[in-house]
Amino acid sequence: MIGVQDFNGHYDWTFEYIRRTFGEKALREYWSEAISFDSQRHAFELMRDKGFVGMDEYWAHTLTQEEAGYSLTRTEDVFRIDMHDCPSKGYLIEHGLAAYEDYCEHCMGWIGPLAQAAGFTVDHEHNHCGQCWWELRKKGSTRHSDEARKNAGEQNVELSRHWPQGEHHHFEDCRRTQE
Repeated sequence: MIGVQDFNGHYDWTFEYIRRTFGEKALREYWSEAISFDSQRHAFELMRDKGFVGMDEYWAHTLTQEEAGYSLTRTEDVFRIDMHDCPSKGYLIEHGLAAYEDYCEHCMGWIGPLAQAAGFTVDHEHNHCGQCWWELRKKGSTRHSDEARKNAGEQNVELSRHWPQGEHHHFEDCRRTQE
């Protein structure tokens, strides 16, 4: 059996194989179906049944187990994750692996549809250097996302000196999963 970090190289290769063989749409369907609602069904159930409390349970456990450098911020209307050191992307960078051009996109590829089905919207930005942020909000929330950023304080990854590096991609309100 391979460890979680070794798995990332295989994951990256699989994404590129699916994209190259069957197209980008098939890859997004794979993320949505095979990951969101198959392998991560427990995450969906926690989000759907417990909302932000369930997100806290899932992400605190999962990201700690993966040895991620992260922080969680929760307000009444927003659940935010600041990823300072993604172990998954970090492994790929450290080992010179880059089969799929936007490996980081797979997180929103499975989290977006799952969050949407559980009654949330998600905004996300990543820099391809192992750093990103996510903000999940209750659908219909009118509160501006700056509250969570401010509450994150020093843990806001956007304040990191490394944040400006790399090529940034922004994902907002599950738009890519709806195309």
